[in-house]
Amino acid sequence: MMLNRRRQTAGRVPDIAARIAAVAAALYASVGHAEWALNFQKPVTTIGHVQYDLHMLILWVCCVIFVVVFGVMFYSLFAHRKSKGSTPAKFSHSTKAEVIWTIIPIVILVTMAIPSTQALIRMEDTTASDMTLKVTGYQWKWRYEYLDHDVDFYSTLSTPRAQIEGTEPKGENYLLEVDNHVVLPVGKKVRILLTAADVIHAWWVPALGTKKDAIPGYVNEIWVYIEEPGTYRGQCAELCGKDHGYMPIVVDAVSEEEFDAWVAGQKSG
Repeated sequence: MMLNRRRQTAGRVPDIAARIAAVAAALYASVGHAEWALNFQKPVTTIGHVQYDLHMLILWVCCVIFVVVFGVMFYSLFAHRKSKGSTPAKFSHSTKAEVIWTIIPIVILVTMAIPSTQALIRMEDTTASDMTLKVTGYQWKWRYEYLDHDVDFYSTLSTPRAQIEGTEPKGENYLLEVDNHVVLPVGKKVRILLTAADVIHAWWVPALGTKKDAIPGYVNEIWVYIEEPGTYRGQCAELCGKDHGYMPIVVDAVSEEEFDAWVAGQKSG
């Protein structure tokens, strides 16, 4: 009887394995080509690359620290366990060990502070800009003023209300589409002035490496030097009220010739 049960169990194993393989294949087919957004969006600006490189450097430093610290800890637990006859030491502290584990973190932090400080200095350097864009946050829209080109317009959410209320399917850029896009030239350093008219907002476009608060009565500064043409999306990153999620940003990066033509069209329109 035991032999028969073993044979029946052995016969079921391939069936179970086949079912698991089928489920795994179905899952892969559904998500295998999806984008696993486990890191920053691909940066397309000079300062975005600086931020990404700094992020990866600090991440790998933290990974090395994690492996070393937990490696030593797990080795100590395994090699000096009670079942092997190990007995606990009688000392209360070690001055030498305390000095070592104080100096090493200081060296690591100072080493990480050098590239971090360099990145922060570059992020705040808005000098030698080619043009200036003033951005003002409102509940719940943005105002864009091209101070060098005499262009001024508002940008508001253009997602249909039916999609928001769920009475029709949601579009590809649900809650991330606006009626008037920001248009910026590639290969130019653009200084962006940020402020707000009512409450605190935040202008955030991940691919551009930009995120800073827009505060009423105060002007913040950021800059972008876009390297690749394309459309880049972001949104307000502050909890600015009940419609906070309906305040997107869309930036079209175009060639200088296309930008000049767009400015001419804005003025003539």
